[in-house]
Amino acid sequence: MNDWDDLRYFLSVAKNGTISGAAAELGVNHSTVARRINAYEKIHAVRLFERLPSGYVMTQAAENIYQYALEIEERTRVLERELFGRDARLQGKLCITAYHGMVNTLLMPQLQTFCDQYPDIDLELFITTEVRDLGAREADIAIRGTPKPPEHLVGKKVADFGRGIYTSEKYQARGLQRHELILWRDDSQLPDWVLKHFPDARVALRVDDAISMRQAVSEGLGMARMPCWTADTQSDLLRVNLDIDPSEWGLWVLIHADLRTTARVRVCRDFLIETLSAQKDLIEGRLSTYL
Repeated sequence: MNDWDDLRYFLSVAKNGTISGAAAELGVNHSTVARRINAYEKIHAVRLFERLPSGYVMTQAAENIYQYALEIEERTRVLERELFGRDARLQGKLCITAYHGMVNTLLMPQLQTFCDQYPDIDLELFITTEVRDLGAREADIAIRGTPKPPEHLVGKKVADFGRGIYTSEKYQARGLQRHELILWRDDSQLPDWVLKHFPDARVALRVDDAISMRQAVSEGLGMARMPCWTADTQSDLLRVNLDIDPSEWGLWVLIHADLRTTARVRVCRDFLIETLSAQKDLIEGRLSTYL
């Protein structure tokens, strides 16, 4: 074991507070993390964590080295980005992170073109709703919806997010006297569009995924406010002609500033910008069919 590898395990347990959380973050099994922590403590004859039923809690010895370990982690990341940033080869691993529905709807139909053009690039898709840390090389390129990207990331906004209130043929056929709605699971309060247009409506369902919301509207479970790129690809969905506040978010293709000269990052970034820009009308809601 090398010192940085040991510190990597230490930091993951310290941040997560549990062996299982660290194992998930590091991509290893539970026993590997426990064994590495035990070995590190034995080598240095110091106890770093108190093993409690609620999880692992840092001892004073761990607290004393924690900040130093964070500094080493950041220096290691800078070194890795510097080396990766100078890679002029059009080959090797390249990871793109994006939302599930966005990849399937906007990117996947065009992805074969890139793979044919650059067969030696080992492309990976990290599909998640969570924001991945490009500085930690959790991904190399992010397709991200955001009002403003972090300062350490560089890229291009390819479109503004269009959104609308959508219904379906199945929902209209139900002939309800009282509207039923589908909201996001984390909507702790009724959104402004509901209060403005449907104050007496009943919430029929809450979801945490755009594709699930689209499917629920398609099946007639209720109406929902959705991104236009999600809904306008479904022929049975109709946009209700109502005014709603425009989204402040845009769709960005982003990379870490240190990777601007990495050859495979650069060609993939350009491909993604071109591919998504060609679908700007869909993303911004100019293809909507109104009720």
